[in-house]
Amino acid sequence: MVEVRYFAAIADAVGKDTERLDLPADATVGDLRHTLATTYGPGLAPMLKVCAFLVGDELTRDNTTRLTPCVDVLPPFAGG
Repeated sequence: MVEVRYFAAIADAVGKDTERLDLPADATVGDLRHTLATTYGPGLAPMLKVCAFLVGDELTRDNTTRLTPCVDVLPPFAGG
């Protein structure tokens, strides 16, 4: 089980701030991306491609990174 927390535009796109997903113990960021695109529709895939994932203490976009029990999904942020 993985707790997934969503922020900003990705939270708006999925309609929630957090959820628990039943993913295998060896699941990766790529598995999470696939699960989210399957669950919320292929229109989410382009947004997921530009999102970063906070997995433990590591901010990554690498599909091979193994998930931890809590993962944050972070879209690009604008600001100045």
